[in-house]
Amino acid sequence: MPEDVTKKLDQLDFHHPFTPYDVQLEFMRTVYQVLETGNGQVGILESPTGTGKSLSLICASLTWLRNHKAAEFDVSLQEAGEAFRDEPQWIVDQLLRQKRNDLLRKWEDREERLRKARLKEKSLEATASKRRRIDVARGHSRRIGADSDEDDEWLLDDIHNQKPQEKDALSGLSKESRDVLTRIGLGSTIKSDEDTEVLGEPLKIFFTSRTHSQLSQFIGELRRPTFPPSLPASLAKDGDAKSETVKLLPLSSRQKLCINPSVSRLGSVQAINDRCAEMQQSKSTKKCAFVPKEDLLSQTHEFRDTTLASVPDIEDLHQLGKSLAVCPYYASRTALAGAEIVTLPYPLLLQKSARDALGIKLEGSVVIIDEAHNIMDAVANVHAAELKLGDLRRGREMLNVYIRKFGKKLSSANKVNIARVGRIIQGLTAWMENALASKTDSGIVDPGDLTRHKGIDQIDLLELVQYIQESKLAYKIESYVTHIENVQSDGKAATKPSPPVLHALSSFLVSLTNLSSEGRIFFEKIPGTTPDLQLSYLLLSPTHAFSSIASSARAVILAGGTMSPFEDYKDHLFPSLDSSKVTTLSCGHVIPKENLCVWTLASSRPGSSPFEFSYQRRGDREMINQLGLAILNSCSVVPDGVVAFFPSYGYLDEVVKVWKEPQSQGPSVWDRLEARKALFQETKGCSSDEVLESYTQAVMGERPRSTQTGALLLSVVGGKMSEGINFSDRLGRCVFVIGLPYPNIASPEWKAKIEYIETTTRDMLSRQGVAAAEATARAKQSARDFYENACMRAVNQSIGRAIRHRGDYAAIVLVDRRFGTARIRAKLPGWIQGGLAQDSHEKGLGGLMGSLGSFFRSKKTTIK
Repeated sequence: MPEDVTKKLDQLDFHHPFTPYDVQLEFMRTVYQVLETGNGQVGILESPTGTGKSLSLICASLTWLRNHKAAEFDVSLQEAGEAFRDEPQWIVDQLLRQKRNDLLRKWEDREERLRKARLKEKSLEATASKRRRIDVARGHSRRIGADSDEDDEWLLDDIHNQKPQEKDALSGLSKESRDVLTRIGLGSTIKSDEDTEVLGEPLKIFFTSRTHSQLSQFIGELRRPTFPPSLPASLAKDGDAKSETVKLLPLSSRQKLCINPSVSRLGSVQAINDRCAEMQQSKSTKKCAFVPKEDLLSQTHEFRDTTLASVPDIEDLHQLGKSLAVCPYYASRTALAGAEIVTLPYPLLLQKSARDALGIKLEGSVVIIDEAHNIMDAVANVHAAELKLGDLRRGREMLNVYIRKFGKKLSSANKVNIARVGRIIQGLTAWMENALASKTDSGIVDPGDLTRHKGIDQIDLLELVQYIQESKLAYKIESYVTHIENVQSDGKAATKPSPPVLHALSSFLVSLTNLSSEGRIFFEKIPGTTPDLQLSYLLLSPTHAFSSIASSARAVILAGGTMSPFEDYKDHLFPSLDSSKVTTLSCGHVIPKENLCVWTLASSRPGSSPFEFSYQRRGDREMINQLGLAILNSCSVVPDGVVAFFPSYGYLDEVVKVWKEPQSQGPSVWDRLEARKALFQETKGCSSDEVLESYTQAVMGERPRSTQTGALLLSVVGGKMSEGINFSDRLGRCVFVIGLPYPNIASPEWKAKIEYIETTTRDMLSRQGVAAAEATARAKQSARDFYENACMRAVNQSIGRAIRHRGDYAAIVLVDRRFGTARIRAKLPGWIQGGLAQDSHEKGLGGLMGSLGSFFRSKKTTIK
């Protein structure tokens, strides 16, 4: 980095609410530099949990945004002066003065409007608002056409010859509703009016994370700092505000924002979407009273201004919509133009169709992806589809029930399309029944074989999918059948709601229309009292699906607590991006070095049989017992909580079984462990909350036992305890990672992934002129690296559960001789490598015990 740039970054004030640590300053400067450089820059940044990553992202990105907007205006003034350099100076001065005044007026108008919104927010419980809420609560949906047949709401519309609607922010609504909403400024074509000009923010920061709870935590952090106005310093007057509220819009799905009880109670995302759209249709006998319309114009604008003035989270938007009796899902669109930062969960950002439906344009803006260690899996998940044989049989029954009721009322076009859906169900059912009867439990499906049954390959699937979506066929048939079943059960709702089977079929058909070299279809038998079979569509590579984000945004930041190893993100998300456009950073931790003890345990003692929990050796009973004794001895010097992560649930069960076997000379390993610490085991499908609560009570001494000191939790890498749960302070004084949790390479999915990577890498190298033999060797190595990196990301996630803040301390023990190899160690996070005793793998259990004893004595911690 040039010296002048480094000096500028060193002098920046990031408006951090606290005095930042050195690692936080390094992180913020890197984020700022990536955003400032722009032009498609990518930052892949690792900052361990507990180092204030979210606050650092906020301070760096919003400081850059405010500085960038101020600098842009200064540039526009300079360009304006240059354009009129041949004019008399007094004309140039007058022009520049006018431009400055215009900017200042717009800024002051916007801030005054938002200031008033903040004041008005305190009086939302006014009498008129209360009266409207009461009226709406008594009858939120009004009946239209009392003489109409009550079953007509489930009758399919005749959409033959209808012009397909453009997919945008109002997708799915009737023309009538779309026209009204567009007139008041909603939709992808926002009305160009004074309001939009005053509130408009063309450059935005889109922040996404995995869950709504993580986004809520981010918004809580966003409320901490204050940032200066986006006005250039040359324009600021003595009386102007010294800070400017961040204009935030949290976007979400109808499932989180719908305030119509008759819709929100449906549960299924797709059912809610379909029902919402259905209630806007002109023939609907029930209309949603909350959809923004002309008589709700003032409420809609108040919703917008209050949102931009108050830094709300999703729950705040939901409550604001209820208070104003206006739909937050649609009304939030009016705030999009004026937002500086937009938060949204992964699926709404990663799917182009979802972005289009929300009216999101990424061009020229910044995208920040938090918890990005699982971004490749997230891309695959949002494009995945599953379909079970049992669901298909259920879907066929639904079609029959529906046709018996409405068959004579349906138009010819609807009859033809329902027949096509029925033929597809029959064809897929026939294939799946044959597969269920075969001796093979799982495998890859040839799409040609799948669609050959019953002439599915003669049907235009793309056209049929569009019909299913526009006609709301899945919603109407499923809701009608549910209604009939409830009537037949004397009005009692089913104790277990039926899965949305026709929606699942529709999603699977979408994947069939999108098949490419990047996707595969798999089948797998599901054992049980009634055996079932499942078809799954898996996206093998995220490259193409992610390219629309990477190519549009000004800059993309991938941030996470454990991003190591970095290679996969560069190779599989941005394979064609020049290396000069990719910035990587692995920050150290904020804890002192003496608060971390990292040890690799290769054997119980030097010269003995090594610990190697590979697939071939992990069944060694002697090694399993030696592992138990190593953990038992460690528990004698480690206070409070110890967490041990195993490669899989199956192997954990196998280990526990061996430990429970009686010993010839005393109690079993399990009994000895249980005598030392309260013992807890995570099991597949168990409630992690219940296990964690019991474990916590035992560690904190709320479940006193005479001989036990603390607790030991046996968990699984990649399980519920290995991600998203904090074992801070006493809950995690020591973490064991047993073995390397490689995915099952014999599974059809991993076979397909390995084959795909080898093929695409070899083809790419061949196009670059690399010799065939070398290309093949490098392609195989690339696939091996990808496989190993998946394993190490899972390990690193588990390791990161223990250290959660600056004052925390813990020991981390990596049990397997392979952790002593340079290749594996290089894929550990930088802060773990820094705390690793380099020769520990040569010293055995005795060396580990000495190190643990010294470490915890230095903390002046005593075992009660």
